[in-house]
Amino acid sequence: MVGLRFEPLVVRVASAFGAELAQGASAHLARWIEQVARWNERIDLTAARSDEELVDLMVADAAVLATRITPDAHVVDVGSGAGAPGLPLALLRSDLEVTLVEPMQKRAALLRMTLGVVEGSERVRVVQQRGEELADDKFDVSVSRATLPPAAWLELGARLAPEVWVLLAREEPPALDGWKAVADNAYRLPLTGAERRAVCFRLDTWPQ
Repeated sequence: MVGLRFEPLVVRVASAFGAELAQGASAHLARWIEQVARWNERIDLTAARSDEELVDLMVADAAVLATRITPDAHVVDVGSGAGAPGLPLALLRSDLEVTLVEPMQKRAALLRMTLGVVEGSERVRVVQQRGEELADDKFDVSVSRATLPPAAWLELGARLAPEVWVLLAREEPPALDGWKAVADNAYRLPLTGAERRAVCFRLDTWPQ
């Protein structure tokens, strides 16, 4: 069965962070990761060297965000690549509207194809653009992983939404005038033990 080998790993990652899996969600996530694994043989999507590393990279950040983003938000994922964290976030949180922004044609094609075969992605759209070209669009939450250096991402994300999530490996959180870090979540990837950090920034005028 397509994606079967990934489903138990998906459940472990989601459970580690308390992210709820609606009926069928683990299978949908596993099916998407199967697509990523197949396409990765032809185009460079991820440097993951094992099933465990792949599932950690594809799901863990989204599982963290899924328990923290407010209901019914419109989320933009800039430089989405293979779809993480935006697509798994949408599969974990059916109330969210998610826009995946990816400038590279082959990667955008993979995302569109995935939306056609993965159930639960009806509120997801793919935009083939660079993040800088979205400067006039407005979202509730912006997120990106490793697309830009943290300081550059915070500056761009702040132009797109009043709430920005910066995902970090070993870097320190950036700073931006008029913005403050309102949440700082350190965690380990459940399957590989790699250390990660998700920091949420909001405008100083944002109500607490």
